[in-house]
Amino acid sequence: MTNRIAFQGEPGAYSHEACRKARPDMEALPCRTFEDAVEAVKSGQADLAMLPVENSTYGRVADIHTLLPRSGLRIIEEAFVRVHINLLGLPGTQLSDIRHAMSHTVLLGQCKEFLHAHNIRRITGADTAGSARQVSQDADPTTAALASELAGEIYGLDVLARHIEDQSNNTTRFLIMSPEADLSRRGDHGMITSFVFQVRNIPAALYKAMGGFATNGINMTKLESYMVDGSFTATQFYADIEGHPEDPNVKLALDELAFFTNKMSILGVYPAAAERG
Repeated sequence: MTNRIAFQGEPGAYSHEACRKARPDMEALPCRTFEDAVEAVKSGQADLAMLPVENSTYGRVADIHTLLPRSGLRIIEEAFVRVHINLLGLPGTQLSDIRHAMSHTVLLGQCKEFLHAHNIRRITGADTAGSARQVSQDADPTTAALASELAGEIYGLDVLARHIEDQSNNTTRFLIMSPEADLSRRGDHGMITSFVFQVRNIPAALYKAMGGFATNGINMTKLESYMVDGSFTATQFYADIEGHPEDPNVKLALDELAFFTNKMSILGVYPAAAERG
């Protein structure tokens, strides 16, 4: 065991913050890409991977649902991080000194009202924590970064303005991935089962496949589709349901789903986080 959890991004990224929140006793291992974070677990460099899957403002993270079933890893937990955006500047600078703000384009778009009110121009950076590192290195007192407070701690920047995001409920959902599945019942808020499936090429296949969840009283909290290998005719679906595969009603629904699908794979069984409520 390495006692490491891998994440995509620079130290101080929101994924790093998720690692600290969910696994404070583990060392966070930064990786260049999501694929690198997965490979770090598969190669034994890390025990777990922290992957973002969706944001309450911008929807699902691009390509992540394609990566999940191919990763060979299993979901063992979910974590939610409130995305608080802060204006970070060089020590000793004031908000009135700032003329430019650097960050990932997504974060720049989430602070339009604040930046407009203070006549601050936007500079697109590679990512949030990388922008904080760049501001620290460049030492230009007129340029600040938009990032987490953790990034400010790591790169020695002062918080000039806290929680400047336009949307007060902006939250990112993460999945903790492990080489081994954990099917034990745990947590205080029920269980979630995540799976992917492809429907058979028959009329109303999706409608019929979903019917078993309705008739068995199962709440499906997520259903998303995406193309497989760039084909317009091959569609895969990702779903989250409330319940455990061993629950009698869930078992019946999954058995009915299997009748209308070419393939189905459970990605993980894990406790629902308190933030869902």
